[in-house]
Amino acid sequence: MIKVTNLKKSFEKNEVLKDISLEIKDGEIISIIGSSGSGKSTLLRCMSQLERVDGGEIEIDGQVMVSSKTGSPVYAPKNILREIRMKTGLVFQNFNLFPHFNVLRNITEAPIQVCKIPKEQAIKEARELLKKLGLSDKENNYPCELSGGQSQRVSIARALALKPTVLFFDEPTSALDPELTGEVLKVIKSLTEYHMTMVIVTHEMEFAREISDRIIFMDQGVIVEDATPEQLFESQNERVRAFLGKFRC
Repeated sequence: MIKVTNLKKSFEKNEVLKDISLEIKDGEIISIIGSSGSGKSTLLRCMSQLERVDGGEIEIDGQVMVSSKTGSPVYAPKNILREIRMKTGLVFQNFNLFPHFNVLRNITEAPIQVCKIPKEQAIKEARELLKKLGLSDKENNYPCELSGGQSQRVSIARALALKPTVLFFDEPTSALDPELTGEVLKVIKSLTEYHMTMVIVTHEMEFAREISDRIIFMDQGVIVEDATPEQLFESQNERVRAFLGKFRC
């Protein structure tokens, strides 16, 4: 489903991603962990077209997004990038809901305007998502009237409304109070029944351990370890052990 080869990304003189390569199979749930500044969110943003790469290749669902075979990175034509973008959903850590739209319109705006889905169908499907996420009574509320946990669930519903084949999560609980984190993690866990590919940047170690098919540990712009949860949490790598040790105290 996703193939990343020799990916490089720098911000001025700061090399954030150093020759990253990985493959993610269709339907896999991958968690990416590591200290702040390790490059994990930048990797996610490159795969979701929010950042342009400096080198390497990205392929999603058989379509090449960017290639550097001729030297400098060359992105696919706009129509191909749009097709790839329609296959991917992104849940931001700070929700990014439209403040002037109510919940229902936040969810239906893209399906109606971008996918040209009939309004009645978009509303019906949005209400089904809201029911599944426990928000049926919030469709007329505005983002300012929601808790952080509710806002993040609306953000998830908005991403699901486009029926993506890949769903990216960029630290989906980092902006939440601790008591709200559990409800959002429970929702994400429930999405496994959709059998879609999910890539989750997270600091929630036990959640990553429970939900993931594989966990990728990044440090200083490189992938240090790519393993099953069982293998990673028993890793003998000193850097991995030191990082996980902080969460075992």
